[in-house]
Amino acid sequence: MICIIIPTYNENENIFKLIEEITKLIENVDIVIVDDSVDKLDALKKIDNVSYIHRGSKLGRGSAVLEGIKEGLLKEKNKIFIEMDADFSHDPKELKKNIDYFQKENLNFLIASRYVEGSKIINWPLSRHLLSKISNFLAKFLLRVPINDYTNGFRFYDKNAAKHVIKECEHSKSTGFILLSEIVLELYKNNYKISEIPTIFVNRVRGESKVNLSEILNSFIGLIKLYISTKIYKK
Repeated sequence: MICIIIPTYNENENIFKLIEEITKLIENVDIVIVDDSVDKLDALKKIDNVSYIHRGSKLGRGSAVLEGIKEGLLKEKNKIFIEMDADFSHDPKELKKNIDYFQKENLNFLIASRYVEGSKIINWPLSRHLLSKISNFLAKFLLRVPINDYTNGFRFYDKNAAKHVIKECEHSKSTGFILLSEIVLELYKNNYKISEIPTIFVNRVRGESKVNLSEILNSFIGLIKLYISTKIYKK
């Protein structure tokens, strides 16, 4: 069974529509919503295939994903774990194709990458393009994992990778977007089979971006800390 983890923060305009789209496209899906919004969305509790975790304050996307994976692992039938954003920047219509590729290639971990041949980014302002490019260049230069997109949160894990991530990263001091890079590094250095697949990334049309200057600065600081830990690891 497929478990899809969706971290949310003030996504009332998108989350119900996204759940509807997913359930139309994927049969036997288990959806875990981890919501950092102040106000609860109690209506989500009434949807049969949805588990709703309300945290009530902005604790970070990375920690939300880990909490969602941990929840999904409680159900033995869940075999593939997917994280995706709530704002439709990750197209649910790509799910089936990506799942098929994930299974065909017998992967442990798959990233829907914005920076491989066949990918496209639509309606991003120049500032976001530059920040993303710089972030991924620095991550690749410092961490040396042979992938192109360290920061896109449209990802696929098998059960072994999901369990490993919870075991090794659950108590990480990283909570925001830097945890995306930390997970990549953790799985790579432990020889999990990793790959990328092209994606069409579309800038949100409803709601507001959650990326701010503080998040960006914390991510850069976290990246340097990861680099230092990698140097220690190699010794």
